[in-house]
Parts: sequence; structure tokens; C-alpha cells
Amino acid sequence: MRELVALAMPGGPDFVTAVQRIWDDGDAVFPLDLRLPTPARIRVLSAMAPHAIVDASGHRSSLDGGRAAHDGDALVMATSGSTGDPKGVVLTHEAVRASAIATTERIGQDAGDHWLACLPLAHIGGLAVVTRALTMGIPLTVLPRFDADAVASSAATLVSLVPATLPRVRTKQFRRIVLGGSRPPLDRPANCIATYGMTETGSGIVYDGYRLTGVDLRVIDGEIQVRGPMLLRSYRDGFDPKLDGGWLPTGDLGELADDGRLTVFGRAGDLIITGGENVWPEAIESVLAKHPGITEVAITAVPDPMWGQAVVALVVAALPMHPPTLAELRDWVKADLAAFCAPQQLRLVDAIPRTALGKIRRGELVALATP
Repeated sequence: MRELVALAMPGGPDFVTAVQRIWDDGDAVFPLDLRLPTPARIRVLSAMAPHAIVDASGHRSSLDGGRAAHDGDALVMATSGSTGDPKGVVLTHEAVRASAIATTERIGQDAGDHWLACLPLAHIGGLAVVTRALTMGIPLTVLPRFDADAVASSAATLVSLVPATLPRVRTKQFRRIVLGGSRPPLDRPANCIATYGMTETGSGIVYDGYRLTGVDLRVIDGEIQVRGPMLLRSYRDGFDPKLDGGWLPTGDLGELADDGRLTVFGRAGDLIITGGENVWPEAIESVLAKHPGITEVAITAVPDPMWGQAVVALVVAALPMHPPTLAELRDWVKADLAAFCAPQQLRLVDAIPRTALGKIRRGELVALATP
């Protein structure tokens, strides 16, 4: 019987060794997020049902209630959903290898390349760096967490980052930066590749708008659907979300141009309809993020008797004693976008709720926006 083994270890050489040892035994790896408080850790372990857990010292303990893994399973990754218990995404060795090969083909591989893993290893964007380096035989450094000084002193040429970490590094020290997690800045450096993907796709599958080799894309009724050898086998509970023909509905809305370029609008549930007009939060956030009086911003909506939904800007002011006004922000948005995109309400907040990879926790925004 193939087993699932949880790794409760910080990033570093011992983590990589443990992954390889588990794989050599024919078992699958579940990286446990060490930042979880004890109750959340108990819930996720119950949902993933591993047979054993390896702690920071390398000691392995058996767990009750473990569910068997399938032959060929490599990873079980907990999704980073903002509500409810996470689902376990099962990725096979075949899928991990396909992702590594397609990514390496797109970014190229130089003789002196060296990967740096500095994102949380419990998320696919962080762990994919490790599995990619192991698969392709590229030297690898794994940090226990993102640390700007450690990144700066690294000899790595390749790194995966999220937009929140990009301003904290010297981007020119890397040959390629793979950027994921949330919408990238419009003025990103030339060596920075914006990716689109999710846990279910084994990391990014669209680079700078174009699919990787082996990936198929289509848009059905506005929803992006994807297919390829790097997709999940199933969820940990056995449910396979793929449709006939191997197509995975992503839940994201987008548009596919004639030249194959994919534009992602956002999650279907994030769409705001105000006065009969479709408004995408990320487009407004990108514009307002450039306002000098704003440190952070998120867009949501609240019910409105006249408009159906009213667009609300949640703003962390750069100068809390002198925050921007609603009129000022409306004018700022209308200079770049249609007038109906301009926020109708403004809420000043202390922080924007985000996941570990910097994604806005949109499910928590309405409570902040409600007076």
C-alpha cells in the first residue's frame, strides 16, 4: 500500500532530502503549513489523512486514519481557499515531471542555473521550485521563509516570487523571475515572467499570456478551461473535477485572443455588476495601486438599491492623517477606466486581508466594506 507522509519541516536541505526519501519509498508527500495554529493543523491533517508525519528533527511518527495513496502519486497539496476546509490536490509523478519540463523549456536552462525556493513550501508556487529542480537536476537552495537579505546573498539565477516580495529584491541578480500568486505589477522588470495557474494545474501553465507546451486552453461561456499532463489526478477525497476529454473548469473568467494569448479577468464570483455593467476588481486595484496616497487597496461590492451593487474601495492610506478622498479616487480611476468602474464608496482600513502568497482574501472584504 502506498502511503501519504506529512512533512512538518521548515525549508532547507533536510526538507529536500525528506521529499526524495519518501519518493524513493514509493510514497507521496503532503507538506504541512507550519504557520497554522494547532486547531487548523488538526483540521487539515484530518482532511488529508496521512499515514505518518515527519517533524523538524526528522523523526517520523505514525498517525491513525491514514488513507492510501495511489501508485504514482507524488504530492498532496492543500488548497489555499479563504473559506472552509482546504481540499487536497493529488499530483502524480507524471504531472510533476510534465510541469517541470514545460516550465524549463519556456524559461530555458543555462549551464550555471540555480533555483532559489523562498516561498511557503505548503503552497504549489513554493514547492514547485523544489520539484522542478529535483526533476531537471538543477542546483537548488531552499530557504525556511522569504528573507530579503538571504535572497540578496544567494547565488541563484532563477527564483519564484509573488508581487508582494518583488519590491524587496534586486531583480537584476536573477536571470529569470517566475511571478505568480496574484496580479503582477504593470511595470514589472523584463526578466520577470507573469504566470497563471493554480494548485490543480501543478503551478503556472500560462506564461506572459501564452500556454506552455502540452497545455490546451479554451473559454466556454466566459470560463477558462485547461487541459494538460500536469493537471491533478483528483482531489484527496477521490473526486475528479475534470470534464470529459480531460478539461478542467478553472472558475476563472477570461478571453482567448486569435493569437492564443489568454487574458484573465478574475474569479467568476468576484465579478461586480453595477448598473448593469460588468466591473472587475483587479482592473480597478491595478489603477488605484499607482495612487501616491495609497499603500494597499482592494475592491469589493455591497448591495445597493439603485445600482444592484455599489463598488467599494478598501484603502490603506499612505498618510493616515491625510487619506485620499472618494472624489479624488473616482477621478483617478476615470482617467484610466470607464466611469462606471470608479468606486462609489470608500472605506479606510488598517490592512488588506491576504493569503500567504499575497492573494487578497476576497471573502473577507464585504465585512470590512459594510458600515
